[in-house]
Parts: sequence; C-alpha cells; structure tokens
Amino acid sequence: MLFSILGFYGFCFLVHFLNVKAHRRTQSVVNIVGCYSFSILWNLNFRQFRVKADCNGFQAPNGERQHVTIKLWPPSQNTRQMLVERMKNNLSTPTIFTTKYGSLSDVEALKHAKQIEESAFTSANQHYEQEPDGDGSSVVQMYASECSKLILDVLKNGPRIGEKELVKPKVDSAETVFDIFKGQRAFIEEDEAQTLLSPLKEPGNSYTKIRFSNRSFGLGAARVAGPILASIKSQLKEVDLSDFVAGRPEAEALDVMSIFSEALEGSQLSLEELYLMNDGISKEAAQAVCELVPSTEKLRVLHFHNNMTGDEGAIAISEILRCCPSLEDFRCSSTRVGSEGGVALSEALAECKNLKKLDLRDNMFGVEAGIKLSESLYKHEYLTQIYLSYLNLEDDGAVAIANALKEAAPSLTVLEMAGNDITAEAAPSMAACISTKTALTKLNLSENDLKDEGAIQISKAFGEGHDQLKEVDLSLNSIRRAAARTLAQALVRLPGFKLLNVNGNFISEEGIDELKDIFKECAEKLGPLDENDLDGEDFDDMESGDEDEDSRDELEEKLKDLDVNRED
Repeated sequence: MLFSILGFYGFCFLVHFLNVKAHRRTQSVVNIVGCYSFSILWNLNFRQFRVKADCNGFQAPNGERQHVTIKLWPPSQNTRQMLVERMKNNLSTPTIFTTKYGSLSDVEALKHAKQIEESAFTSANQHYEQEPDGDGSSVVQMYASECSKLILDVLKNGPRIGEKELVKPKVDSAETVFDIFKGQRAFIEEDEAQTLLSPLKEPGNSYTKIRFSNRSFGLGAARVAGPILASIKSQLKEVDLSDFVAGRPEAEALDVMSIFSEALEGSQLSLEELYLMNDGISKEAAQAVCELVPSTEKLRVLHFHNNMTGDEGAIAISEILRCCPSLEDFRCSSTRVGSEGGVALSEALAECKNLKKLDLRDNMFGVEAGIKLSESLYKHEYLTQIYLSYLNLEDDGAVAIANALKEAAPSLTVLEMAGNDITAEAAPSMAACISTKTALTKLNLSENDLKDEGAIQISKAFGEGHDQLKEVDLSLNSIRRAAARTLAQALVRLPGFKLLNVNGNFISEEGIDELKDIFKECAEKLGPLDENDLDGEDFDDMESGDEDEDSRDELEEKLKDLDVNRED
C-alpha cells in the first residue's frame, strides 16, 4: 500500500513530497520514508516521521471496509531534531542563497537552526490548538513555510563574504597542514587564489597535507592553483578536495578537475590520502581522477561521497582500486552506482587486501553486485568496519555477504546493513556471522523486514564473548512484543552495552512496559519508543486478546532455545 500526500508549500519554489511506505502486511502505522524536498534551499528527510492511518481498501473479517485517517501533527522529537540538523547543514553549505548572502559557521548555523525550529514549531502548534484542522496538513504547511522564511531571513542578515574579505589559510606548523577553510563556504576566484595560496609558493616549505575543501574553485582560481600544486606534489601525503567545485556549472567543474589532476599527476609516489566528497563527480570527472592517481602504492585513504559517479564512473574508480594495494579506507557512498558499477567495484576490491574500512552505503547495487562483493570479502582478514546499508541486497545478497564475513574479518567492530529488504529467511546466516564477531561494537540492521522470527534468531547470536557490543539498531523491522523482549533480555546483561533501538516497530503498550522494566536499572540504554505502532501487532495478525498473546508466546517458546550454528 503506497500513499502519496501532496501539499506543504513553503517559500518560493518549495515542493514537499511525503512518500508513504506501508509494510508488506496490513498495519495501522504507515512509515513516511520519503523526503520533504524544500527545493534548493534545504532538503528535509523525515524518514522516521510516522502517521496514524487505517488500511485503505482492506476488507475486514466482518465485511466492513476500513477508511483512511491521517494524523500529521505534531512531529516527534526525533523528527524535529532531524529538521534542526538539516537546517544547520543548509545554513552552512553551498546553495544559491548561501552563495548570494554568505554561509554561517557550523556553530552559528546550529544555534540559528534550533531557534528557527523552536519558533516555527511554537507558532504552528498554537495555530493548531486554536484551529485544529483534523489531519494537521495545513499546520505542517505553516511549519514548513515559517522555517523556510526564517532561514532566508537569517542568511540575509548573516555574514557576507565581500570581494575584499580574504580568509587567511590555517597553517599547522607541527603537522605541516595547509588549510584554506575557516568556517565560511564560498566561491574562490583568481585574485583571491593568488593571495590565499601564496604560502605554498615559499621556497623550502614543508607542507605535506593540503585541504582545499569547502571552497569552490573557479577556472581562474584553478589556473592559479595548478602550477603551485605541481611544484609541491612530490611532498604531498594528503589531499582533501571535498566540495571544491560546488555550485559550478558542469563544464567548468570538469575543467577545474582536469587542471588539478594534471597538476597532481605524479604525486602517486607519496600520496597517502585523497578526499573527493560532495563534488558532484560525474563519470567524466571520475575518469579524470584516474589520471590523478594512476598507480600509487602508498595510497591508504580514498573517499568519494555524494557524487554523481554512476556505473561508468564506478568502473573508472575500480581501475584506481586495482592499483592501490595499500588501501585501508575506501568510501564510495551516495554515488548513484548501480549493478554494473557495483560488480566492477566489488571485483576491484579483491585487490585491496589490506582494507580496514569499507563504506558503500546508499547505492543501487542489487543482488548480483552484492553476491560479487561477497566473493571479494572472503579475502579481507583485516576489515574492521563495513557499511553496506541501502544497497538493495535482499536476502540472497545479504546471505552471501554474511557467509563471507563469517569466514573473514575476525576483528570486525562495525556491521551496518540497514534498508536492504532482509527478511527472516536470511536471519540464520546473519546470526551465524554475528555470533563469530566477538569484537563487534555496533550492529545496524534497521529498516529491514526481519519480524519476530528473524529478530529472535539475531538475539540468540549475542552469546558469550560479546562483551564489547555497545549498540544494536533493529528499528523499523515489524518486530512485536515477543521479539523485543527476547532482544532486550539478551543485550541488557552485556557489560559494555549502551543503546538498543527498536523504535518504529509493532510493540504494544504492554511490550513497551516490559522493555522499560528490563532496562529499569539502566534506562539510558533503551532508545526512544514513541514511534511504535501500539496496535500494530493485533492488526497485523488479525487476532485479538488471549489468542494473539498465545501465538506470540508460542513463537517465543519455539525460538528461545534456538542455537546459532557457528560452523556450517
């Protein structure tokens, strides 16, 4: 069942979409997983914002058809905090408005974001209390519009980066770091570049790390930077070019990247770290990057994030990976890589046998690329952190990866596989893998479909030897009272445990009380529970009363003595 709730008009071009995603089975809480796209000003993702709704068009046992009722107001505290974070980012990152009026530092942006949200919420809530409109849609419109208006007011009144206002580079003499970012994101043109980069031209300088992040280079500035970088490339160990072409037209951005690539060509003899994040890197730009690091034996860190790499760009990046035997930290997240590119990256990663951290989140790999990735993971004995959320792995891909990790990565500390449509069918393999990872500190399997059976099997993996485990997230998994109780009982006894998140499930009021009782001596270890569907378990099973309770107890009884097989 899919609802699309349209509306929520804010400032100027603001268009707000609420993609309402229902779980596979009939339920009374629908998860809004989409986004409020506050146009070019700010993007708001209310993934955890939930609405009360009966099932549209569902035929109940008594023959009556259920009707839809939707409650959009008030938002949860988690949602409000998420909004504050989004507004902070958009007050301090490049947009057409921050380019025009200037951006704020992170500290100032956070302060204003909190004030904006509080003011907008207070006004909207007062309006709702005085003139309730049923579903709350109009008050959400007001909330969004007021936030948008206040953001623009802050930017108009905030600091502007004048033409003569030059930011002095930050120099750490002990670490020999040259950093041009001082809290203000802005364009940099030729004249400013001449002044800003002058320390790099001083004879005998010992800079080994340069950070050009968050300053957007135009073509003129790039032409100034090119010869300077070329003159010191042999001594560079770390280069951070994140966000350095933000807001530039694609053609200009490509030219800028080509200039930097040509300038740094040959730095592979010493280069150890390269960061290219938030640069909108297309397939053509990715190919240009290949020229930057054609063969480096010393490269340890390579980060791509929030780019437009796509499959062809991923194929180009895979050629870099094949030439980086010392790579320890690889990130290629939110880069629009599909199955073909995912397969290419996965095959190339087999050559990076020293990898310790792998982050491929938020791409469109699919099952085929997931299975190919599993084949490479068998070779990674040093892996300590792996982030594979939102890759469309499904059960087959998840099982293949779990089986591979079970045999590899003995020191794994972080395992994230959220949002991959993993069901109870994959749970035995997942549990078998987890049971062998005694160094694990964080497990994130949120936004899957494990349900009670899968969650209980996962809980049985937390046996002896998991004393270092600190955080487990199984939110949004259609979990009910029985599984939540079993999970809590398994985790509360662990000496180093700090946080269990089972929000957004089908835990009844009685189940919530049980969880609070289990954690009564350490309430801070139990995450928020306010977004659970208190009636969902009854509605899901179409049972009621003792019969429903008996079915839950029967499931728990069948699974409570489940052994997790550590050896196939």
